[in-house]
Amino acid sequence: MSLRENCLGRAGVYRLALLGGISMGLASLLVDAPASAAQLTQVPSGWQQGTEPTWVSMHEYAPDNLQPGASIIVLVHYCGGGAQNIFMQATTGGIVELADEKGILLVVPQTFQNCWDVSTTASLTHGGGGDMGAIVHQVEYAIMTHGANADRVYVMGTSSGGMVTQALLAVYPDVFKGGSEFAGVPAGCWAVNNLDTQWSVPCANGQDTHTAQEWGDMARAMYAGYTGFRPRIQLWHGDADTTISPVNQTEAIKQWTNIFGFTTTATTTTTETVNGRAFRREQWVDSCGSVVIDAWTEPSGPHGTSINMNGQFSMPFFGLDTDLGPADPQVSRCAMAAGGSGGMAGAAGAGAIGGTPMTPVTDPDPYTPPGCSCRVVARSGVGSAFVWTGLVAIGGGTLFGRRRRVRRHH
Repeated sequence: MSLRENCLGRAGVYRLALLGGISMGLASLLVDAPASAAQLTQVPSGWQQGTEPTWVSMHEYAPDNLQPGASIIVLVHYCGGGAQNIFMQATTGGIVELADEKGILLVVPQTFQNCWDVSTTASLTHGGGGDMGAIVHQVEYAIMTHGANADRVYVMGTSSGGMVTQALLAVYPDVFKGGSEFAGVPAGCWAVNNLDTQWSVPCANGQDTHTAQEWGDMARAMYAGYTGFRPRIQLWHGDADTTISPVNQTEAIKQWTNIFGFTTTATTTTTETVNGRAFRREQWVDSCGSVVIDAWTEPSGPHGTSINMNGQFSMPFFGLDTDLGPADPQVSRCAMAAGGSGGMAGAAGAGAIGGTPMTPVTDPDPYTPPGCSCRVVARSGVGSAFVWTGLVAIGGGTLFGRRRRVRRHH
């Protein structure tokens, strides 16, 4: 089934698939679930679609109060780490506690390579497979199996996982509504002089620099022809990072401001004190009032920053601290700005949300109102009726290199 390049994207496909004979079974499964405390568990089979690298596995954390329509956060580990490592970081950072409180599903992929592949053509091409495709298949599985909400999917990661976060938002903007990355690199940077998919010296050292337009074009080419919703991103980096040069923070800002149609001059720049450490915070706000780029730089900060994988600011950025509604807050805000009848898109060719608004187009589907970053395409409301019917039914029922270790970063 082909995907329409609008706000519906994969979300509509997933919802229709939910009706494929699984709704009542899901209801029974959720009712009959054991009352034991939730824990991180491996999903050994069922999520694969036959194209995934053999070194990628899936883990998940399903809170005891998980319900149909739950939001999803994907947590991606660093080089030399694993699912349990990033889960522990998320626990320390308060993310798991929030998942327990709000009933948020955590999808935690793992690679048995030291680092994630964010360099090959397969991983950096929409629908091309590779590690990025495998992670998307895990999200698809989580949506299908748990009846989770395809409109509330987010991703977080540190170091190599931060690189994955940026790559996924560029390659699969139809799957994710936002990401928060710590000490990553711009999408495409890791492909430079990376012979074994594990380590790019030029990128890590901050030697791979481009203009904002070049970075933006690089990301857009990862999903050629896509003009739909662009997920917001939060960038964290320490400017004394000796593992992944802080130049990559500057280059990432170039890339994402171009994607969203902004200049590199932030809408607001402030100094924030977190846990006794000062951060320079730069924010870019779209025409609907959403912060779509939230860049935090820690002066003298280490690799990963001093609040690595901390949910204090990432969860509000996703809107998951207070808003667990069916629609992402950024999408809803732009729908409201358009009078509740549609969305707006930004500068032509950028899939942007910071440019001249388009004429709103009536969208009868209240479940997925298009956002400022969407080129709105009229579609039938018939699918929505089936979606809501289905939802009612459900509700009722080591670092890098193969065997070589040079240094570990977290």
